[in-house]
Amino acid sequence: MTEFHPNALCFGEEFPASGAPCLVHVEGHGLTITFSSEANHTQSEALPFSGMAVSAGGLDHDQLVIKWAGPMGQRTLYLKSSDVIRAFRQAAPDHLTAPLEQAVEQVRHVRQRHRIVWSIVGGTLLALVVGLWFGSDLLVELAVDRIPVAWEQKLGESAYHDFLAGQEIVKDGQAIAAVKEMTDRLARQIPDNPYTFDVTVVKSDVVNAFALPGGYVVVFTGLMKKAENPEEVAGVLAHELNHVLQRHGLERIVKQLGFVAVVSIVLGNQQGLGQVMKQLGVELMTLKFGRAQETEADMTGLQLLHRAKIDPSGMITFFERLAEEDEGRVEWLSTHPMSGARAERLKAEIAAMPKLRPEPFTFEWVKVRASLGGQVGAGS
Repeated sequence: MTEFHPNALCFGEEFPASGAPCLVHVEGHGLTITFSSEANHTQSEALPFSGMAVSAGGLDHDQLVIKWAGPMGQRTLYLKSSDVIRAFRQAAPDHLTAPLEQAVEQVRHVRQRHRIVWSIVGGTLLALVVGLWFGSDLLVELAVDRIPVAWEQKLGESAYHDFLAGQEIVKDGQAIAAVKEMTDRLARQIPDNPYTFDVTVVKSDVVNAFALPGGYVVVFTGLMKKAENPEEVAGVLAHELNHVLQRHGLERIVKQLGFVAVVSIVLGNQQGLGQVMKQLGVELMTLKFGRAQETEADMTGLQLLHRAKIDPSGMITFFERLAEEDEGRVEWLSTHPMSGARAERLKAEIAAMPKLRPEPFTFEWVKVRASLGGQVGAGS
């Protein structure tokens, strides 16, 4: 017996509710429909074109539906094979051309509507994912909240020591004492501070300072020599310390690692993230913060300066002077760009603060700058 491979499904009163599989051949007179019995016998019947009506149907409306009245009642045949449908269209007589074309047009419309619906569904899902990732920081903040500070400190410490290994560090002297006094005054005004700030002065003419996750801060001597008074350096320190306190570096890293990593952290898997973050190495030191993060560090930095009774205007004057003198080529400005709107916002914030009687530092800035080889200006 020839192996039976059905290519259509036929429904009728004598067939099961799920239909009877059948093999359809297109002949010159119409269709030959072959059914297979339980005893592996086949039975064929001829269906002339003259007795059939055609339309489109099926679950996806991509099938050709043929109906006719048989000896056992109404029958319906569903053809899905494109080869059989193509052969049917070629062999069909003129009286079936119109309903066939109508069925084809209906299938085309249905398929187009399905494509539009699926495009909308796909676009909506994509927009939802993108919105979760780029439009809202809620998921990132949730992930960062699940990272312990102790673990964050290990990460920052590793990158910190990797960077310092190739640098000339200023270990003692008036610059170290001055930076320590500034840092201590600021840190004392931070309630429930989970971090122990470790600030290192690196000998370099680069005008820069940066903070790493966990409380590690680097200040270059080039930045200290550029500052005309200690309040300007304290302003930079207050800004960097608040990047640490707000965990901005960690947020940027987590965001860079991607959606899957964030979900992994939220669900409790921090081990895999640690390996990836360690591979970032010194890239941690060149992270550019977002506008909202810069604004937050500015505002909280100003408030910290105010609580420490350090003139907060030093933060603004230093940023503005660097931007004017160096046209944004300063390293610190490349990662903390100072726009006009940002400066105006800082000035407005200072104007709204209660009047402050700043307390001077115990060191002489003239001598600190001189110890670094900096020029002593009028503002020193």
